[in-house]
Amino acid sequence: MNRLCVLLLLLCCWTLPAHAMGLVASVDRDQLNSGETVELTLESDDVTLFGKPDLTPLDSLFEVRGTRQVNQLNSISDDNKGTTRWIITLQPKQTGAVIIPPLQVGEYHSQPINLNVTQSVASDNELAPVFIEATLDQPSVYVQAQALLTLRIYHSVALYDDSSLTPLHLDDAIVEQLGESRTYEKLINGVRHGVIERRYGIYPQRSGELIIPAQTFSATQVDSQQATAPAPLGPKPGKLVHATSSEVPLTVMPKPDAYPPNAPWLPARSLSMSETWNPEPDHTLVGESLTRTLTLKAEGLSSAQLPPLPATDVNGLRRYPDLPQLSNQITENGLIGSREEREALVPTRVGQIELPAVEVVWWNTHEDHLERTYLPARTLLAATNPNLAVDTPVSNTPTALNEESSLWIWQLSTLILALTTLASLGLWWRARWQPAILRAAQTGPSPRTLLDDLKRACLANDPQATRQALDAWARQQPETLADMAARFVLLSDALDGLNGALYSETGQYWQGEELWKAIRSIPAAEREQDAGSEPSSLPPLYPK
Repeated sequence: MNRLCVLLLLLCCWTLPAHAMGLVASVDRDQLNSGETVELTLESDDVTLFGKPDLTPLDSLFEVRGTRQVNQLNSISDDNKGTTRWIITLQPKQTGAVIIPPLQVGEYHSQPINLNVTQSVASDNELAPVFIEATLDQPSVYVQAQALLTLRIYHSVALYDDSSLTPLHLDDAIVEQLGESRTYEKLINGVRHGVIERRYGIYPQRSGELIIPAQTFSATQVDSQQATAPAPLGPKPGKLVHATSSEVPLTVMPKPDAYPPNAPWLPARSLSMSETWNPEPDHTLVGESLTRTLTLKAEGLSSAQLPPLPATDVNGLRRYPDLPQLSNQITENGLIGSREEREALVPTRVGQIELPAVEVVWWNTHEDHLERTYLPARTLLAATNPNLAVDTPVSNTPTALNEESSLWIWQLSTLILALTTLASLGLWWRARWQPAILRAAQTGPSPRTLLDDLKRACLANDPQATRQALDAWARQQPETLADMAARFVLLSDALDGLNGALYSETGQYWQGEELWKAIRSIPAAEREQDAGSEPSSLPPLYPK
C-alpha cells in the first residue's frame, strides 16, 4: 500500500510540469502596497480547452475584484493557432510574502507566483478626491547612476480619459520614462481609489543637490448628475480637477576617489560580460573567419552609457568589426542596458595566437565598492589551410660571423653569380635559334578568358564570385597573389577590401571597381597576356 502511494505521488509530480506547459500564469507586477490590486493573467494555447478557471483556492488570500476572458485566433498559412486568456483582478487580504496558488482549467495547472505586499503609510492628502504621490527608490545616488522616480495619481472619483500630466524635465539630469502608465485600484481608509502609476529613470549629470520639481495632473471629473452621455468630440461636462505633487530632493554624490581615473565611469547595480563564437575556435585554419560576439549588460544604466569594449588587436589576426547593437530592457528595478559587439577574426599565420583578457571596471552601487569583470584570456591554435599558400615566418636570429666565414660566403656568392651568368648567356644563345612563337597545349581556360571572368565578377560587385575568379587568374600568373600585392599598393588595398566584404556582414555593399582598376594597373609584362597579344592559332592539319 505504501509503495502504491509513493508511485502515485511520483506520477503526480511528473505530470504537473506538463500541465503547467498548457496554462501559463503571469502578473503585471509583483511589488505592491496593501489595498492595491494586481492583475493575474492565465494563458493557454490549447484550442480544445473549454471552461473557466477554478478560483476557489484564491478565497483565503485574495479578494477577486473582477474577471474577463479574451480569445484570439491567429491564422498562419494553413495552421490556425488560438490563445485564450483569463484576466483576474485580485486584491491581497494580508501583507508580506503572499503566494498566488496554482489554478486549474480543465486538466492543466498553472504555476504559483510570489507577491510582496508592503504596508502603505497614510498621508494627509489622502482625503482629497485626486492627489499625487511622488517617491524615489533611494535618497542619494552617484553621479550618472540611476534613481527611480514613481508617480502615483490616486482618484476616488470617476474621471474622463482627457487626463494630462506635465512632462518631467531636469536641466542637470537625463530622464527616461520606463514603459507605459499602469492602472490598478487601491483601498484607502475604506474608500476605493483608482491609481495611475508612471515610472521614470533619472540619471544626474553633476553632483550636488537635485530637486525634482512638482508635477501637475489635470482631468475632468465625471458629473454624476449628467443624464445624457457627452458628445465624442464635444467638451466633457463636469468639473476640471487639478492635483500637484510635492518637490522631491535627491542627493547626488561625486565619483569616488578609489575609482581609476582613466577608466570609464560605470555606476551600476550589477554588470556582466559574456562572449560567444561561431564557429567554436577549437580547430581553426588560416584564412577562415571566426565570428566573436561580446555582450556587456549593466543593471541601472542605459545602453548609451556603456563604453566600447577593447578591440582585439592581435598580431596574426585580421579584424573586421560590425556596428555595435544597443538595446534596453525595462524591469522592476529600472533599465538593463545591453551592448553587443560582433567582429570577424581571420588568422593570418600558423601557430598559437594569444587573445588577451577583456576587463571592465565598474562601481557596484548596490554594495558600494569597486569591482572588475573579466573575460579570461584565450589561445587560438591556427592550422595550415590546404586551400591557401601560407608564408612561413622566417626567424631573424642575429649570428656573429668572423672574417673567415664572411670571406667564404662572399666567395660562394661570386661563384654562384658567375655560373648563373654563364647559364644565362647559354640560354640566350640557344633562344636565338628558336622560333619566335612556341605552341603550347591548352589545358584549361585561356588567360584572356580568366581575365574576362574576373572583370565581370568585379563589375557585378559579387565578392564570392570575384574571389573564385581571382584565384583562378592568379594560378596562371608567374608569381603568387601575395607577391603581387606586396609590390603594388593599389592591389593590396583592394584585396583588403575584398576580404572585409567576405568576412563581415557588409559584403552586400562591396564595390569591385577598385579591384578591377588595381588588376589593370599591373604592367602588362608582369601579368598574363591579353587576348590581343596571344598568338593566333593555326588551322588543323586534317580538318573534319
